[in-house]
Amino acid sequence: MLHQTIAKITDQIIERSQTSRGNYLDKIQNAYQQGVSRKRLSCGNLAHAFAACNANDKSVLAVDRVPNLAIVSSYNEMLSAHQPFVSYPDIIKEAAHQAGAVAQFAGGVPAMCDGVTQGQDGMELSLFSRDVIAMSTAVALSHNMFDGVLCLGVCDKIVPGLLIGALAFGHLPTVFIPAGPMPSGLANSEKVRIRQLFAEGKVGRKELLEAESRSYHSPGTCTFYGTANSNQMLMEIMGLHLPGSSFINPGMPLREALTREAVSKLVQITGMSENYTPVGEIIDERSIVNGIVGLLATGGSTNHAIHLIAIANAAGIKINWQDMSELSKVVPLLCRIYPNGQADVNHFQAAGGMSLLIRELLSAGFLHGNVKTVVGEGGLERYTEEPFLSNSAVQWKDGPNTSLDDSILSSVEQPFSANGGLSLLTGNLGRSVIKVSAVKPEHRKVTAPAIVFEHQNELKQRFDAGELERDFIAVVRFQGPRANGMPELHKLTPVLGVLQDRGFNVALLTDGRMSGASGKVPAAIHLSPEALDEGPIAKIRDGDVIELDSEAGTLKVLDDAFLSRDAIQQSVPHDQGMGRELFSSFRSLVSVAEDGASIFE
Repeated sequence: MLHQTIAKITDQIIERSQTSRGNYLDKIQNAYQQGVSRKRLSCGNLAHAFAACNANDKSVLAVDRVPNLAIVSSYNEMLSAHQPFVSYPDIIKEAAHQAGAVAQFAGGVPAMCDGVTQGQDGMELSLFSRDVIAMSTAVALSHNMFDGVLCLGVCDKIVPGLLIGALAFGHLPTVFIPAGPMPSGLANSEKVRIRQLFAEGKVGRKELLEAESRSYHSPGTCTFYGTANSNQMLMEIMGLHLPGSSFINPGMPLREALTREAVSKLVQITGMSENYTPVGEIIDERSIVNGIVGLLATGGSTNHAIHLIAIANAAGIKINWQDMSELSKVVPLLCRIYPNGQADVNHFQAAGGMSLLIRELLSAGFLHGNVKTVVGEGGLERYTEEPFLSNSAVQWKDGPNTSLDDSILSSVEQPFSANGGLSLLTGNLGRSVIKVSAVKPEHRKVTAPAIVFEHQNELKQRFDAGELERDFIAVVRFQGPRANGMPELHKLTPVLGVLQDRGFNVALLTDGRMSGASGKVPAAIHLSPEALDEGPIAKIRDGDVIELDSEAGTLKVLDDAFLSRDAIQQSVPHDQGMGRELFSSFRSLVSVAEDGASIFE
């Protein structure tokens, strides 16, 4: 029986989205053509489209006998998570032939690594890359040659961008294929210890690089529970992955078998089958709520407080931070995965993984079970099963009923917290979100004077100079989407963590992002309106006393008189170098964070 709050919020979203969702469904219905999509192409169009195919593929495509599957990939060699995709196109093409279909590599999308660009100017392109990926996906599918889509992507902006692009072609069935996490490396607690020692100047760059290299050491997704692995959880709980496929390591026989099975499943749901299931129908109000619930129950990335809004909007669905905050009040936290614990995603998978998580949430009424998925009948109940190899073929069996390690993955009856730990903060500074699942209760309310910065490097410089040995709230402004693309501010984490460990009451307030590695220091992020739009954050001065209370949901300067001041103007524009000049139109068009920080209407 569905939990009453889940039902209430879902109904509110349905009502709010009635017009926009109706328009979207009309659009994809108008785009759908029974049979193969390429019937609309002229002979000249078609000849161009399959000129490089082998003779057999040309013959079957020419007479419209089989579905043609588009491969859209984010492969590159610099992202460890995406490097395994190098071999996927050949595997997919062979699997398509075996399933009675053809597959073509339709296009690649850019995929930058936030881990490489942390603290660098290139990070200011990161959030915008999501919308570039969406547009690149649309270009890949614009040839109208395809009956289904296979999206290959893992990391931060890539999966949301692929999905937004796929939803623009919502009449096409779409399956997401993951690559899996790298095996576990250096323990997260040791990694954090070395980072903080480096921040304090107690170890050098050589020791820091050695620790980082032992953490990020092989092909596959980084193993902490940041945005990349939150993406994989979302694609599974929203029904776009095969059940149990998210966290199988690269190079495993089961990994390749699941890739082949994904191709077979896609063939079974194209418009040439009786089980036609377009992605625009899988992603509906219920699956979006399921995604939010999964994010809350696992302590997932705060980036999805932006991305899920943009994804939903691409399907004509209107959600906001209030929905997320209301759901967070009732959805229990069931996972302790770094940065909300010391375990990584491999430990989560071993403890019971997605099948147990979904079983727990379904049984307690926190998920909509009667949703469409890429596997067809059975709804989300199918996702309580786990995949195994049997004679080189994938078979699914019931997953575990109880956790194999309840310090990592717990139950609804004994959660780590009664709520999901994501809250909306409001007050005279605007609207912001905070994730407190890794913040100890005694640090969840901070009242302290402000120290204002315009760049995260300034905070590190003042820390090194010994000027921050006190209680304060770091106000890092001009970090919003219009100012500089809303970069992640992870260089702040070690410094603020050290100061908190020294006994100081510290917090962060910013119109920028903190993303999936938000940790033990309270951080009010995504503040809207941003400083460049003369939001109240631009009126704060050093010494203004700020109250951040995550439990009461308030964020304010205690003296309202600050609102009468003139807003400080940005001193150093972030519009030149490292390609930033190419994104000036994005900065002028981008919406506020609560609207998805998107350039699309």
